[in-house]
Amino acid sequence: MRVLIAGASGFLGTHLSDHLRVHGHEVTALVRREPASEHESRWDPAAGQIDAAVVDRADAVVNLAGASVAGNPHSRKWAEEVMESRVSTTRLLARTIAASERPAAFMAGNGISFYGDHGDAPVTEESDSRGDALLTRVAREWDEAAEEARAAGSRVCVLRTAPVMDRTAPPLKQLRLLFQAGGGARLGSGEQHMPMISLRDWIGATSYLIESRDVSGPFNLCCPRTPTNAEFTRALAHALHRKAFLAVPGSVLRAAAGDMAPELLGSVNARPAALERAGYDFEDEDVREVLAAALS
Repeated sequence: MRVLIAGASGFLGTHLSDHLRVHGHEVTALVRREPASEHESRWDPAAGQIDAAVVDRADAVVNLAGASVAGNPHSRKWAEEVMESRVSTTRLLARTIAASERPAAFMAGNGISFYGDHGDAPVTEESDSRGDALLTRVAREWDEAAEEARAAGSRVCVLRTAPVMDRTAPPLKQLRLLFQAGGGARLGSGEQHMPMISLRDWIGATSYLIESRDVSGPFNLCCPRTPTNAEFTRALAHALHRKAFLAVPGSVLRAAAGDMAPELLGSVNARPAALERAGYDFEDEDVREVLAAALS
């Protein structure tokens, strides 16, 4: 297959590109500089510029572009950049796909934050989106930006991605150092569910959706058994042979984390129901297996 990837130089994009090439696919990266090889194509999402011919040739387009969410949670400029960088890239790709004579499949990046706080209730792709937390609002507009591709008949898969756990990347890279230094702590009550997925399952699931020509819709990219924050804290401490008796009060987190506090204290007891129905077989099903894979 010919696969076009936006955000190919990022952590997930790099790993996905390598995986697809190893498995015989032709990968082209969208870049914002002069192309360095025939496997790159220049685009400028802010100006609405992209080579439509490159999109026309693609069998699948993957959008992983977006500003880092590890910014200043008290900054309005940062919040606007997080939103705009995701919505503008998705809208441009969706519009270009829609204008093609043979619309490519569209793997539209998104976040598990789409759902908002659901407490203990199991959350599947059929669940509603609740609240007005920053990343929940971002995920809603991000989803809507893919509509032109859907309306044109493209096979759109919305990748509602949970935090991807790997020792070389956030959030686990920072948490590993913190726990090793003895600063491991549960957040608030610790009863909130926090979805996650191993890097190898994120790559496996995304490539599975690219290659599965008869599936579409939203997909929760998370491990089948979502842990609570307390369970995650205990599991990470055990994996690193450390103790974690501390707790960060919710009031302190809300003051320090600003717009990102709902991501730390809200509960999304997510299930990858659509992925399992589509036939994907997870390698890492719970927090213990996710961390073992991530830290190995």
